[in-house]
Amino acid sequence: MKHVPAPLPRAARLLSAAALAALLALAAMPAAHADKDADRARAAVQSGEILPLSRILETVSRQYAGDVIGVELDRDDGIWQYEVKLLLPGGSVAKLEYDARTAALIKAKGRGLEEARKKP
Repeated sequence: MKHVPAPLPRAARLLSAAALAALLALAAMPAAHADKDADRARAAVQSGEILPLSRILETVSRQYAGDVIGVELDRDDGIWQYEVKLLLPGGSVAKLEYDARTAALIKAKGRGLEEARKKP
């Protein structure tokens, strides 16, 4: 004899549907937030407030040997900064922070960074 589960009461079905809708809405929030961040960054580049990523990457390649493996654009204390993760020739990862307006190096940390620095 096959056991068939009893159907859920209507209130439980509605609650399940509401919970699913809430989860889907929450899942969509990070994507919407990322789109808003991308729009703000694009507007900042177009207005000349910050340099395009290509200029920052040119600066990185002039200063250091290695491969860029990640980039983030953040606004800390009202200052736009590019955070670049660089895979150095020795295999370690360095973190470089550049002022997004001027391409000035703000902070650099990582093992083997001095050896990877190119001579001017």
